Amino acid sequence: MTILPVLVFTIAIIASGLRIAQEYQRAVVFRLGRFKSIKGPGIYWIIPFIDRQQQVDIRTKTVDLEQQETITKDSVTIKVNAVLWFKITNPQDAIIKVADYNKAVYQFSVTALRNIIGQHTLDEVLREREQINGTLQKIVDSVTEPWGIKIEMVEMKDVEIPEAMQRAMAREAEAMREKRARIVKAEAELEASIKLTQGAKEMERSPIALELRRMQMLSEIGIDNNTTTIVLVPSEFTNAARSFTELITQKKAEV
Repeated sequence: MTILPVLVFTIAIIASGLRIAQEYQRAVVFRLGRFKSIKGPGIYWIIPFIDRQQQVDIRTKTVDLEQQETITKDSVTIKVNAVLWFKITNPQDAIIKVADYNKAVYQFSVTALRNIIGQHTLDEVLREREQINGTLQKIVDSVTEPWGIKIEMVEMKDVEIPEAMQRAMAREAEAMREKRARIVKAEAELEASIKLTQGAKEMERSPIALELRRMQMLSEIGIDNNTTTIVLVPSEFTNAARSFTELITQKKAEV
C-alpha cells in the first residue's frame, strides 16, 4: 500500500519534466542557473525544479521601423521608414548575451537608419536605395551577429520630402526636360543646315539639278487650287535676255 503513492509521485515528477518544442522552436535549458543545452524540436525532458527553459522562435521575423525624421548630408529634413527581416541562428547567444533581442535589434536598426541617412545627400537617398539598404544591412548585421542574430534584409519603404522641396524638385525636373528639348531641336537644326549646305553645293556643280528642283516646287505648289503660283524664271533665261537687249541697244546706237 505504501509503494503506490511513491510510484504515483514518481510518475508525476517525470511527467512534469516533459516538454514539446515545435519544428520552428528551440529551448535554451539552464540547470541551477547555468547553461546546459539546446533542446528541440520534438519532445524532450528536463529535471523538474532544477532545470529551467526558455523557448525561442527561429523563424524569420519582420520588424517595421517607425518613421524617422532625420537630416540628410545636404541639410534637407526628410522622414524615412523601413522594414527589417532577421532570424535567430544561435538561440544560446540570443538569450544569454542580450536581455531582449527584439528590442535591441529594433533600437539599433533605427539608430543606424538615422546615421546612414545623415551620410548621404537627398539625391543619393532617392537614387541609391539599394546601395543604402545593403550598407544598412551590413552595419546592423555586424552588431547583431555576436547575439546569434542574422539580419537577412533591410528595405526602406517610404521617403517623405517636405512640400517646398517637392515643388523645387518639380521645377528642376521641368527645367531639365526643357533643356533636353532645346538640345534636341538645336541638333536637328544643325543636321538640317548641314544637309542644306550639301544640297546647295551639289546644285552649284550641276545647274540642271537646280532647275529640276524649281520644277518640283512648282508641281508641289500647284496641288492646292487656292494658291497663286509664281513662276520662277531660270537665271540663264534672264541673262540671255539681258545680253540680247544690250546688243539691240548697241546696234541702234551705231546706226
